Amino acid sequence: MAIKLLDKLANDYLELLDDKEDFNVIIKVGESSDTKIFQAHSAILRYRSLYFRNKLATVNKDENNIKTVTLKHISIQQFEVIIKYIYGGVILLENFDASFIFKLMFFAHEFFLNELANHLESYLIKE
Repeated sequence: MAIKLLDKLANDYLELLDDKEDFNVIIKVGESSDTKIFQAHSAILRYRSLYFRNKLATVNKDENNIKTVTLKHISIQQFEVIIKYIYGGVILLENFDASFIFKLMFFAHEFFLNELANHLESYLIKE
């Protein structure tokens, strides 16, 4: 008999996003005048997203063993939703309009997050 207690696991992984230790990836999101830095973990990014697996394979480490990825084409708010999904499998759509969710669906496809993209597509059709 398997017991699945995934809520605590998801919360623990989400807390990693706020942990300023042991990260090895910096993701710069947004335009140069409005950029946010996300500190992430290559193992999680690689296993949850084929996009990041491919991207991180081509990025060199700096002198501190940190890889930096720049994403100028996605808004900070959209990436926050994506990264929380990658880390915790959690997505809250109540506060977003259809246009935001539609764009988010395209980013989910870009990052090869098929489960999320399919969910967003179904959500848009139903709502």
